[in-house]
Amino acid sequence: MSKPHMICALLCAEELRFYVASRGPGKGHYNMSLPRGWITVAVFFAIWTGHAEERVQERRSVVFDGSAARLVIDLAGGSIAEFRFKDQSLNPLSWGAPAPADASPRPFGHFLCLDRWGAPSEAEAAKGMPYHGEATHVLWEVVQQPTLENGVLRAQMAAKLPLAGLAVKRTVRLSQRAAVFDVREEITNENALGRIYNAVQHPTIASPFLDETTLVDCNGRKGFAQGGSLPDPEEPSFYWPRALSHDGDTVNLRRLSADPNPNVVSYAIDDEYGWVTAATPNQGILIGYIWKTSDYPWVSLWRDTQNGRPSARGLEFGTTGLHQPYPALVRKGRIFGRGLFEYLDAGQTAAKSYAGFLFPIPSDYAGVDSVNISNGRLVVHERDGKRSTLSLEVGALAPW
Repeated sequence: MSKPHMICALLCAEELRFYVASRGPGKGHYNMSLPRGWITVAVFFAIWTGHAEERVQERRSVVFDGSAARLVIDLAGGSIAEFRFKDQSLNPLSWGAPAPADASPRPFGHFLCLDRWGAPSEAEAAKGMPYHGEATHVLWEVVQQPTLENGVLRAQMAAKLPLAGLAVKRTVRLSQRAAVFDVREEITNENALGRIYNAVQHPTIASPFLDETTLVDCNGRKGFAQGGSLPDPEEPSFYWPRALSHDGDTVNLRRLSADPNPNVVSYAIDDEYGWVTAATPNQGILIGYIWKTSDYPWVSLWRDTQNGRPSARGLEFGTTGLHQPYPALVRKGRIFGRGLFEYLDAGQTAAKSYAGFLFPIPSDYAGVDSVNISNGRLVVHERDGKRSTLSLEVGALAPW
C-alpha cells in the first residue's frame, strides 16, 4: 500500500472506531446517515486515488483538463506528452510518441534534458549515463494531485536522478480558461560535493502539425551551427534567422523542407525574456514558449526529415548552447559571453521557470515578430508589417 493510501486507511479506521464508540455498547450498527467526518475522509480517498494520475495510452500520466486546453504529463520519464486545444485533437507535441504497449521511461513530446544536453563522456557512458541525462529514464512520482484554485489547475511531481545525484521537483499550472500553462522546476544537488550541470527544455513538434509551411520564430540573436571543433566551435557565426550549412550555403531557419542541414543551430538571447514559436497556418494553430533569459540564455533549433519531408523540429531552450560532453564545455567555458554550464553547490537548489501557450491563427498568418508578458496578458505580435495581435490573460501564471 502506498503512503497516501495508508494514511487514508488509517484515517478511515479511526473515524469508524469513533463512530462505533459513540454509539455505546451494542449500538455500533451501520445506518445510512454516517458522520460528516467519515464522509469527508471517503471523499478525500476517492479524490486522491481517482485523480492523482490517469492512464493515457496505458501509460501513467497526470492529466490537466481545462475548459480551453488539455495538458498531459507522462510519469515514465516526465515528458509533456500532449498540449492541445480542448475542442481539437491535433497535438503539436506528438514527436516520438510511444507504441501502445510501451510503458517504459523514454523521452517524447516536450522532455527535460537533465543533468546534461547531449552525449556523456566515454567514461560516463561506461558507467551508465544516458544521452541527455537521466530525467527521461526514471519514473516520476506525483507529489500533489491536480487541484483547481482561483481558475488554475495545479499539480506537483518529482524525480531523483541517481547517477547525477540530483533531485527535481516540478510544479505545473494550467489556466482553467485559457490555453496557457507554466512550469517551475526546482533542481537540488543531493551530492556531498558541488557539481556542474545543465538543464535544457526540449519541446519537439512533429507531423501532422509540422509540415513544409510551418514557420518557426524566436528572439535568438547571434548563433552558430553545432559540429564545429574546439577551440572555436562557434565559428563561423551568423544572426537569426540565418544559418550556414556545412557546405557554406545560407539557410533561412524559419522553414524546413527536405534538407535538415544544418541539423542543430544555437543562438544566444539578448533580451530580458526568451521566446520561441511554431505556427502552421493551414492547421490554424500556433504553439509557443516564453521564459526568463536569466534562467535559460540559449535557444537551439533541431531539424530532422524523413523521406524528404519534415519529421521533427526541436524548439529547445536551456542553460547551454554547446552540444558536447562536459570536458569540451569546461575547456571552452563561454561562447558569445554566455556560460555553457551552471554550478550547484552541495545541497543547493536552483529554480527555473517557463510558460507554454497556444493560439488559433488564420490561414494567411505570417509568423511571429515578438512575444511579451505585460499587465497580466501574454501578447504575440505578427511579423512582416501586419502587426496583428494575439493576446490572452495569464492571470497568476508566469509571474515574472
